[in-house]
Amino acid sequence: MELQKMNGHSRDDGFDNLEAMAEHDEFLPHKPGAKKESKFTDFEGKTSFGMSIFNLSNAIMGSGILGLAYAMSNTGIILFLILLVSIAILSAYSIHLLLKSAGVVGIRAYEQLGNRAFGPPGKMLAGCIITIHNIGAMSSYLFIVKSELPLVIQAFLSKHENTGEWFLNGNYLILIVSACIILPLALMKQLGYLGYTSGFSLSCMVFFLISVIYKKFNIPCPLEDAHENITDILDNHGVINGTDDFCEAKLFTINPQTAYTIPILAFAFVCHPEVLPIYTELRDATKKRMQNVANFSILAMFVMYLLTALFGYLTFFGAVESELLHTYIRAGPLDVLMLCVRLAVLVAVTLTVPVVLFPIRRALLQIFFPEKPFHWAIHISIAFSLITLVNILVIFVPSIRDIFGIIGATSAPSLIFILPGIFYIRIIPEDQEPLLSRPKIQAACFAALGFVFMVMSLSFIITDWVTGESRSGGGH
Repeated sequence: MELQKMNGHSRDDGFDNLEAMAEHDEFLPHKPGAKKESKFTDFEGKTSFGMSIFNLSNAIMGSGILGLAYAMSNTGIILFLILLVSIAILSAYSIHLLLKSAGVVGIRAYEQLGNRAFGPPGKMLAGCIITIHNIGAMSSYLFIVKSELPLVIQAFLSKHENTGEWFLNGNYLILIVSACIILPLALMKQLGYLGYTSGFSLSCMVFFLISVIYKKFNIPCPLEDAHENITDILDNHGVINGTDDFCEAKLFTINPQTAYTIPILAFAFVCHPEVLPIYTELRDATKKRMQNVANFSILAMFVMYLLTALFGYLTFFGAVESELLHTYIRAGPLDVLMLCVRLAVLVAVTLTVPVVLFPIRRALLQIFFPEKPFHWAIHISIAFSLITLVNILVIFVPSIRDIFGIIGATSAPSLIFILPGIFYIRIIPEDQEPLLSRPKIQAACFAALGFVFMVMSLSFIITDWVTGESRSGGGH
């Protein structure tokens, strides 16, 4: 989008010197007496500061929270804290690059930033990466529903085994959940309206956190495996930390699973496709105001992640599993509180799916209908098609752990590190920041870090394939 001449800069300058503008100034000028036009979009932002925090926090929070205690068991408390702080700071810096690039050219769509930086190929690249990543995230959430909801219903009915009724079939349940809950929410016109469901979803995860803290003081260590042995757990639920000192907290430790901690933490902070849509709908939107939304959201999730990992680890120590909820099943399969917690987690991930769907739809609209105004038929068709595709994946693909690994190892570092860095370098004019200026050198190093992270993650996945071992402890 070309900018009109303002503040002494012509349209050829390509930027509006946003940093020097007062926060209340308009990005685009208006003719005297003319009707005020909407900024960047076909509607004025109406979402409050608090609701925007709920939406972005809900976008950050993913299924990776269930693997953080396992990650801590493989790094030790101190190393985990260092890594968690580092990833949170890098994520906030990445959002800063996106917002500054968006403000300079007056664009609040990830795909359009790609178009501005590299033309149509950049637009296609950004759109495809967002689509692939978020389809993977939606599938992971529905996989949790497919696997956990039958067990929750079974436990509430006091059944000790699945007796084959239709309401204990995960495939039927995800179809019902998708049709009755996810699709209606996905049909809403604006993302801001999902602030209420996002707030409820976050409340469910707060309940999960409180229960994890409470259980720390009610579960003895070591666990008495009265119902199932360690071999069954390894076969069914993944890897248990191999340390011999099951009931001793480690401040710093290194083992073969430690290498997976960085991918787990990075995936847990992926929210970048949602940042610009939320920025678009923010009331009184400015770069500073949106950066504050991002900082509050990241800080809130940092606290939740740290407390969940710490108290989950201090409950089970070396016996913690790659998915925390499965470890509580060993402590008490029919524990009413933990059944409620599992139900709360199911609600949280279910309500997150529509929030994740919005950036995919925006990406597809930018690719296939860039100039077409809003149309309900297209809006509904894309939502229905995406949900149908994800349901088919979840139902017919028996195990997509390796597929998710490839998607996460390529799309996550691209969205967090590589694309924001190279967009910043290309979009910020050289007369404002020369190529060898400190901000652009930092952005280049940031993008290079993402490339290193991508190569490292792919190497671990290929190593897993070659050795036939499964060491991954979760994902976003």
